[in-house]
Amino acid sequence: MATAFSFAQTILFSKTSLSIRTNGLRSFSFCLPFSSSSAASLSSDKLQSKKWRQPVASVLELGGVKIAKDDVLRDDPTNNVPDTIFAKLGMQLHRRDQHPIGILKNAIYEYFDTNYSNQFDKFDNLCPIVSVKENFDDVLVPADHVSRSYNDTYYVDAQTVLRCHTSAHQAELLRRGHTHFLVTGDVYRRDSIDSTHYPVFHQMEGVRVFSPSDWEASGTDGTTYVAGDLKKCLEGLARHLFGAVEMRWVDTYFPFTNPSFELEIFFQEKWLEVLGCGVTEQEILRRSGKTDNVAWAFGLGLERLAMVLFDIPDIRLFWSNDERFTSQFSSGQLGVKFKPFSKYPPCYKDVSFWINEAFTENNLCEVVREVAGDLAEEVQLIDNFTNKKGMTSHCYRIAYRSMERSLTDEEINKLQWNVRELVQSKLNVVLR
Repeated sequence: MATAFSFAQTILFSKTSLSIRTNGLRSFSFCLPFSSSSAASLSSDKLQSKKWRQPVASVLELGGVKIAKDDVLRDDPTNNVPDTIFAKLGMQLHRRDQHPIGILKNAIYEYFDTNYSNQFDKFDNLCPIVSVKENFDDVLVPADHVSRSYNDTYYVDAQTVLRCHTSAHQAELLRRGHTHFLVTGDVYRRDSIDSTHYPVFHQMEGVRVFSPSDWEASGTDGTTYVAGDLKKCLEGLARHLFGAVEMRWVDTYFPFTNPSFELEIFFQEKWLEVLGCGVTEQEILRRSGKTDNVAWAFGLGLERLAMVLFDIPDIRLFWSNDERFTSQFSSGQLGVKFKPFSKYPPCYKDVSFWINEAFTENNLCEVVREVAGDLAEEVQLIDNFTNKKGMTSHCYRIAYRSMERSLTDEEINKLQWNVRELVQSKLNVVLR
């Protein structure tokens, strides 16, 4: 459930086929259908016998199952997955050992392997297409929570989503008997456009389950014992990644843990939030058949930590294939400082329109990304007013900038023209 902590921090406080591969463990596969009328889960055998439609443009293999483009970008009134997001499925930056995300993942693996004698099972190839139940219900996200909305989450259909957090796999792993595990994967959320937000990013979750025999000799109750073990574990992880840094614990709230904490470190002259964690809510364990156990869980965003450790200034760079970026990093070399290879100037364009009741900034950002992709560096609201007739106008400034080359006036003007047309047609706003 750990990565649900990052999920909760992002959404609460600011704004699932499985192919499981582990070291020394038998692999198994479990994949969700893409139909809302199907059951919440299907066996691997049933999926293998499913007759997949021919792809529109491509076929991916996720979790050992081939998935066609039109199985994800469905002709369904609830589907809101764009081509740009489908293109990221299966890229799995966290499984590339010479990529900053993969380097950081392996450094965390090293800590757990060394300090826990390889007790933690590792899962980093689980399919990001999961059920609504797995993504929300199984980690106790309330039915009316904003994160369930189509404004925040990518829906394949009414019962199937692209996972918002790797915690979507927690209940299944617990039911299968895993008691110590790390889950790493790509997660998907409709979000704003700036240097630290991207609709695809990577998380890691850790879970450890304790039995009464683990804490009975301590003279404390299970919750107190587990909370202490959790803090000791994560303080050690922070030192492993950042060195001898000052730390502090902050009490917080998550729907899936009680008590809940955030770990902050004093790094580069400021306090940095590293992760969220807590003692797992007993209801989650009870549903998984572990009525006598107590567990802890933590979650962290890999991009957020990698940007700090490698001095990477823009989250879009993680997706770059430019050798001037990729050649700077090597397997096992944590914290090599990124050397900027260029600084191309941004170009700013404004778009103004009268909004309607259905308008959201996330929808606008989806339109901008659909047109400009990673050439869109930032979308910022710069003016907002309501006239005497009660009509509200927004003006947004879009910064276009390539990380790899200079953009021409002609292509920027074409991008902006296409953005204006699509904003008007898709969002039903009135341009000014």
